[in-house]
Amino acid sequence: MTKARFNTLDRRAFLGAASVLGAGLAAPAWAQDALDAGLETHEENANTNMRRNISSFRSLDWQPFFDNTTNGAILVDTTSRALHFWSEDQTIYKLYPTSVPVSEDLTRRGRTEVIRKVLGPTWSPTPAMKQRNPEWPDFVPAGPDNPLGTHALYLSWQYYRIHGTHDTRKIGRKSSNGCIGLYNEHIQELFGLAKIGTQVLLI
Repeated sequence: MTKARFNTLDRRAFLGAASVLGAGLAAPAWAQDALDAGLETHEENANTNMRRNISSFRSLDWQPFFDNTTNGAILVDTTSRALHFWSEDQTIYKLYPTSVPVSEDLTRRGRTEVIRKVLGPTWSPTPAMKQRNPEWPDFVPAGPDNPLGTHALYLSWQYYRIHGTHDTRKIGRKSSNGCIGLYNEHIQELFGLAKIGTQVLLI
């Protein structure tokens, strides 16, 4: 693997999986090099992706995607990089920009549901991440250095979450190892709206 490719994957792995408005906070020292590596290389592509995201960022109806809105419904469109939420009684509709997985092989699509809601989530790297990055800590407590931001919705798929991020550069980009990222203020709002059992569909 080339150094450039390693640095890109290293940064994205930390930012996304550990995988969108607000000011970003500094990453911990052990991860700063990983966060900064390759940023300029991807800036042009990121800007192009953001423009594409804006052009396709539009409201949707729930009916083509769900049979009902029991417990609420969340649709994540990985192409437009948008998350849609409908309340159970359909009186509330929210549309948020997101970060999405960095590559197709890390992208999971299909139906799942919210099984756990965590305020101030902690983070541990998956076994695959730890194998690739043995210098990473085994555990990061809740706080400004945590890659899951301020709130997290855990899905029935192992290691997959909808969560916040302190690094707002992620949003609108392919920048995670599978998770869906939102700005911290957006995940806080969604956290209050979603329930245990809220339906989730990734397309």
